[in-house]
Amino acid sequence: MTPPKMFLALGLLTVATAHAVPAPTTPVPDARAQVPGTQLVPQPKRAEFPAGTLALAGLGVRTLGTAPQLGWAARDLKAEWKVRLGATLPDAPEGQPAIVIGTLADAGLAAKARAAGLFTTAAEGYALWVDAGGAYIVGADASGAYQGAQTLRQLLTPAGLRFARISDSPALKERVAMIYLDQYSKGVNDALIPLLAALKYNTVLVMSNYVQWDTARAGGYAHPGGASKAEARRVAALARDHGLQVIPLIETLGHVQWMYYGGANKDLYQDPESQNPYAYDTLNPATYSRVLFPIFKEAAETFGAKTIHIGHDEVRNRDRFPAREGGKAAGFEKLFVDDTVKIHGYLKSLGVNTMIWHDSAFSDSVIGSLPAKLPRDIQVAYWNYAPGTDYAMIQKIAGLGFPVLGASWDEAGNAEGLARAAQKAGALGMIQTRWTGYFGNPSIWDGQAQQGVAYVRAAGAFWNPEARPVAGAAAVYRDLYAPVAYRGTAGATVSLRALATRSLTDNDEKGWIGKGPDIDLRNLKAGVQQIGAYRFDISGAVMLRGARAAVRDLPTRATVELGRKADALAFLHTTGWPGALARETVGRYEIRYADGTQLTQPLEYGRHIRAWTDTLPTSMIPAPGWTGQTADGLEVNIPVLEWNNPRPTVAITSVTLVSEGKNANPTLIGLTLIGGGK
Repeated sequence: MTPPKMFLALGLLTVATAHAVPAPTTPVPDARAQVPGTQLVPQPKRAEFPAGTLALAGLGVRTLGTAPQLGWAARDLKAEWKVRLGATLPDAPEGQPAIVIGTLADAGLAAKARAAGLFTTAAEGYALWVDAGGAYIVGADASGAYQGAQTLRQLLTPAGLRFARISDSPALKERVAMIYLDQYSKGVNDALIPLLAALKYNTVLVMSNYVQWDTARAGGYAHPGGASKAEARRVAALARDHGLQVIPLIETLGHVQWMYYGGANKDLYQDPESQNPYAYDTLNPATYSRVLFPIFKEAAETFGAKTIHIGHDEVRNRDRFPAREGGKAAGFEKLFVDDTVKIHGYLKSLGVNTMIWHDSAFSDSVIGSLPAKLPRDIQVAYWNYAPGTDYAMIQKIAGLGFPVLGASWDEAGNAEGLARAAQKAGALGMIQTRWTGYFGNPSIWDGQAQQGVAYVRAAGAFWNPEARPVAGAAAVYRDLYAPVAYRGTAGATVSLRALATRSLTDNDEKGWIGKGPDIDLRNLKAGVQQIGAYRFDISGAVMLRGARAAVRDLPTRATVELGRKADALAFLHTTGWPGALARETVGRYEIRYADGTQLTQPLEYGRHIRAWTDTLPTSMIPAPGWTGQTADGLEVNIPVLEWNNPRPTVAITSVTLVSEGKNANPTLIGLTLIGGGK
């Protein structure tokens, strides 16, 4: 598994290493080995896995029907074969073993599904079975066939397709994931959209405030950090080609800083005295004729949108609202209703539905009167970002006659609980929101990756709210965003026993972090073992000095002598305590070569290393490693940082871990050489 490029500094070794000892190494055939998971995400409603696999030799794919979804399904399977196995999945001629993809519209396939006892007519449902005779995906409709292909991808192993018998369909009609358009859109969304399709989302909510609309360019408020209109159109087409409908989100009434960029549209401020204008004047016709309506028209055409989300949340959070005298006379409720109805009417003239957030229109102060004045076909997205089971408001909104969707965020238990409440309320669906900043798309991998991990957990809950929560969601997210081949790479594990400064157990408050047996790493067992995609030799901890009293007497550096070549190094490492600041440099690795040169890999907290008690994966640069619990039930983890060696033909003399002596003190628990040789 190869993380993104890391920043390295090349120079001559100028500092003598300390505590250098020869390190025993043991060759292993699977120093790094990405293997298929056994968990299906989302979990199907009904699934059985008889013993056996369908051999891949001679296997091809055949579609029966002309719906574009069938072609997309074959495309995605062929891509899976190429990435995972480095092999080609050919089209299958008649009479050969095949993966057959079609729908109930094909009488022969419908009969086979009935005979298999897996028949389903539910929208987006599918029957799937794999046995010695081949693999079959029979969709209740074309979209169901596409969803079935996403499941079949997860049955692929180097040995063949796992035998399976699956009948499945989604509990919620709309399963929405929120994405962004900005200057980094192409690289990020090209990875995210196939990921979301694989997780069986069927809609994307696209944050589109800062798209460089023609209207915004002409008005002088197009933000340079926004995506171009051509990029917006491209992303929409890419989404549709992966079975995802597109709902643009253009925040209006509040959150409208986008229309004031560069000092534009000052006459439209809701509050003329605002230093950071946030809302617009609903009584000025130019708000609609000059800005909103032209942009809505562009968005509808660019995205091919059937629905536009117009925001309307947190309207009174910043500016005075009402602020102008005419608005004060009308009152907030009338201003809100008139604005919403006006936009709704315009969108309806375009053949487009309207969606809003719930909080301003359904707050306690107005719920008794305001909703009754809104058109009942407005879709209401009820956001609640707390884990739990009690989400009474979603039922209340549904009871008032509005189509409602739940909207969750990234905390574990939130999407799961709210999806169950949405199902119970008969909701239209669920939205997995994402709030990484208007121009922060790359942070979904590095910086706020926990919000990407939440896509995985939410996907499981939206498709099947009754299923158990997705296990190992971070590893699933990382593997779907940047998929790698199913193969093992030889290398060698390194024994750190002679360098260990602390034991993983702490029976006498002198081991690990000195807190006693209830809060140590005793559940991380010693010996050579597979941890995540890597094999490590576990024998103790090379814990270095930090600011805490318990580790002030430890060394500030430790050197592992190697004298071997390697394509990459895998570090199973952590810190005893959390860092004070995100991306604070808490240490470094110094990699010294036989020719006397040295490379340095900095250790930024949260980006390359994090505390064993810090389970929030804000960056996917480290791979998920070991997860477990302390004796008193605390969830803990130790990630793996893979360092790609830019000089694999030169022997690595040594690796030195250095601590900056801060609160987060670097601690090396395992080191493995990947590839290379003596």
